[in-house]
Amino acid sequence: MGRFHYGRGITPCQPPDLAMTQPPISRFSVPSIESLPSDIKERILAVQEKSGFVPNVFLALARRPDEFRAFFAYHDALMEKEGGLTPAEREMIVVATSGANNCQYCVIAHGAILRIRARNPLIADQVAINHRKADLSPREMAMLDFALKVSLDAQDIDESDYQALYPHGFDDEDIWDIAAIAAFFGLSNRMVNFMSMRPNDEFYLMGRLPKGTH
Repeated sequence: MGRFHYGRGITPCQPPDLAMTQPPISRFSVPSIESLPSDIKERILAVQEKSGFVPNVFLALARRPDEFRAFFAYHDALMEKEGGLTPAEREMIVVATSGANNCQYCVIAHGAILRIRARNPLIADQVAINHRKADLSPREMAMLDFALKVSLDAQDIDESDYQALYPHGFDDEDIWDIAAIAAFFGLSNRMVNFMSMRPNDEFYLMGRLPKGTH
């Protein structure tokens, strides 16, 4: 599976008149791709080549290059590492906690990635609304219970929360990953919401229909 990233983007080759007709992707100004430092420009163009569009989060955060680099370095360290959590489980944590934080952008963007990685067109909607009613395994249910407690009530975590995870095959490193993903996307959710960032249209249909279905 190729790398997926989040994000409605204006591509470098998009005609100016078309760009003018689209709603803004953020209430803050977005730099042109050509004006960016070379490392950030190269990353954005690589994402465009792989995904076919530029996720809006890349363009919106690029107005502050140092923060862009720090944000995506931590994102990649959590979401693209080897470990006990599957790629689909990592995305499930993002969707569940982003739903709880009322983050439209992250639910829509990571919901698309979750549908693809879980090979399940229904799972993202279920998890975003109420994971306790979703079609999940006991392992996934326990994982999301803990992730949401980290996201919403971290001050109440105690040893019983750890003990509830061990029978499902999670070790302490996995538990750290669950918590760190929930915490990192709490930051992401708040950044996206204060910027009024719009999701890319491309995300809405990704992973919903089998390939070749129109």
